[in-house]
Amino acid sequence: MESNVEPVNRRRYDASRRREQARLTREAIIAAARRRFLHDGYATTTIASIAADAGASADTIYKSFGGKAGLLKAMCQNALVGAGPVPAEQRSDAMQASQSDPSRMLRRLGTLTAEVAPRIAPLLLLLARAAETDSEVAQLRAGLDAARLARMTQVAEILAGKTRLRPGLSVQEAAEIMWTYSSPELYGLLVVSRGWSPDRYGEFVGESLVDALLGHDSGDGTAHDDRI
Repeated sequence: MESNVEPVNRRRYDASRRREQARLTREAIIAAARRRFLHDGYATTTIASIAADAGASADTIYKSFGGKAGLLKAMCQNALVGAGPVPAEQRSDAMQASQSDPSRMLRRLGTLTAEVAPRIAPLLLLLARAAETDSEVAQLRAGLDAARLARMTQVAEILAGKTRLRPGLSVQEAAEIMWTYSSPELYGLLVVSRGWSPDRYGEFVGESLVDALLGHDSGDGTAHDDRI
């Protein structure tokens, strides 16, 4: 009796290869869209030009992303992963859970913001401009803003569980302050317009959060390793 092992292994290999090819195609499309959107602008960029740059068909892009707004959403999700290999949000969650020093926690959030901002902030600034004339993009922008505020509210609640917030400051106000300091607009002003380095920007965000949310430094005043 002939063995079925080889045909089964072959099918598994073919399926694995197709998945890998689909992943590579998706990455190529997202990279091409990012270049086009940031260079040419959202309104003037066409799906056809992205497809040509990515070596894919326009039909593949429509089926995978649904159009330019879907592409922009996928680009933002991809940018929020950070430098990897572990997604930035997962590293942030682990750090918040394990870090007992509130000041160091906030400084590390500044470091993480500096890692993610160069990837996501240009896209969010592009999105804000496009939202002025595109209702679908405006809806996407509102959703991303709301998600970022919800995330900052979660962080503020964790922080308040570790220490007293600055006198008179509510958890919601703390969340709104963190939401403001993580905004693409602040990155645009300091890094894009004024030429600050991402590291300097991250230090500023971290130190500003310590001052604004705690009003004191709960650490020992020594230099910290704020890598995540």
